Amino acid sequence: MRAGVFAVIFDGTRRVLLCHRRDIDAWNLPGGGVEDGEAPWDAVLREVREEVGVEADVVRLTGLYWKAERDELVFNFECRIVSGTPSTSDEADRVGYFGIEDLPANTGAKHVERIRDAVSGGPVALRVQTGPGMRDLFGTAKPA
Repeated sequence: MRAGVFAVIFDGTRRVLLCHRRDIDAWNLPGGGVEDGEAPWDAVLREVREEVGVEADVVRLTGLYWKAERDELVFNFECRIVSGTPSTSDEADRVGYFGIEDLPANTGAKHVERIRDAVSGGPVALRVQTGPGMRDLFGTAKPA
């Protein structure tokens, strides 16, 4: 089984931070895979640092998502920035904050679901996520 992590980071007006991928034309939450021997809460902070260039803290776990097609468990955390300003990286060519009702059309549906669960402020969401992945939806390479 693989493990993934994603961070939902809000600004002062509750807009969510997204990054635009360099490899495909899609927006997503900062995140990625958990490395061997790494705790999920440490992995999400590393991914945030790598993808959007900020230091963050975990506020709370907002959801656990099972993706049976990939044999993957995804941890979704609400995080807050403790230092730095979001910027581009080797993985993200654009970053920005978006209102929950104004997410870009090319934001993955699974990420939208994770954002909505974090916004709800309710108990930790436990969901099975099925359907196409980001590459299936938005292609394998960005258009030239």
